[in-house]
Amino acid sequence: MKYMKSILGTGVVLSLLAACTPQQPKQELTLSGLNPENFKKEVNGKQTDLYVLKNASGMEVCVTNYGGRIVSVMVPDKNGKMQDVVLGLDSVGAYLPENNQTDFGASIGRYANRINQGKIVVDGTEIQLPQNNFGHCLHGGPNGWQYQVYEGSQPNDSTVVLVMNSPDGDANFPGNVTATVTYTLTSDNAIDIDYKATTDKKTVINMTNHSYFNLSGNPNLKITDHILYVNASNYTPVDTTYMTTGEIAPVTGTPMDFTTAKVVGKDIDAFDFEQVKNGNGFDHNWCLNTNGDLNQLAAKAVSPITGITLEVYTNEPGIQVYSGNFLDGTVTGKKGIVYNKRTGLCLETQKYPDTPNKSDLEGWPTATLEPGETYNSRCIFKFGVEK
Repeated sequence: MKYMKSILGTGVVLSLLAACTPQQPKQELTLSGLNPENFKKEVNGKQTDLYVLKNASGMEVCVTNYGGRIVSVMVPDKNGKMQDVVLGLDSVGAYLPENNQTDFGASIGRYANRINQGKIVVDGTEIQLPQNNFGHCLHGGPNGWQYQVYEGSQPNDSTVVLVMNSPDGDANFPGNVTATVTYTLTSDNAIDIDYKATTDKKTVINMTNHSYFNLSGNPNLKITDHILYVNASNYTPVDTTYMTTGEIAPVTGTPMDFTTAKVVGKDIDAFDFEQVKNGNGFDHNWCLNTNGDLNQLAAKAVSPITGITLEVYTNEPGIQVYSGNFLDGTVTGKKGIVYNKRTGLCLETQKYPDTPNKSDLEGWPTATLEPGETYNSRCIFKFGVEK
């Protein structure tokens, strides 16, 4: 009997202790299933976070200030079901380069795409940048802004402002540069990305967003069934190291012609065409016909499965279409899904690759930013449905 009393007494005490112990609040997940706590981390002495943008129609966009990355985008499909249409990772730790070297969703800087052999000349002085891709400088080098922490603030439910203070000599690029990336989720289901930058010394800059879209909402499926339109009569051919040759070539009569919408996979393995072979599929810059007009459609992709559409608008002269050729199953993304080859489609608005070394060629833009000037770049990703 004493033994029974002892057990009962212990049970009462434990019950009382449990009642007195404050319950930890259950962590609320985002609509896309992300745990915001997994994005709170100190990286290189700076605090990272997850910013959740929402609009009245129920769309949700999650952004982390680590690399200025879009982590998830929830949009309705043709049946009204919400789908996450970008590839991404479940935590800040997973984005760190020692764990995964990816550009998923990143705000790329200082210079998006490739610079030939990592060399630029500014006011007669040759500058050697990091070489991290076939001897070229790709996306600002191995320590580009996608692996740095932006200062983040969220003025309202639909906007996040990210600031990068890049010192003179950052990756050997000249000038103290202050860059701002503002993500705004609009009422009509568009992500409006506004890039601005200033410098105190002549430099080059070219920013972009590197989201991998899969409009089926299922990254187990390839994007080769997506239907793509690109408003471009010309593109910039590349050599076997993915470097632009300096030529601007017509798309007419080639697999590069998306002026009439077609399935991405139709010509993606047409390796008898040198440019498809060189790009291992599509990994090229298209020269837009839009002349910097933000109101003209630059590109459009559609998933035949969900009916989700993505329209791209920009004031930039070019767009890099990349069909996820180098995704190889070594990265495990959100919800434990392995990202295999061609499960994401990138539509990166930009100056042409290697513009600093080719701006004197006919038809090429300039990427030079002078003190007193402001770099202005816009990219709008507008989502909709076709039934």
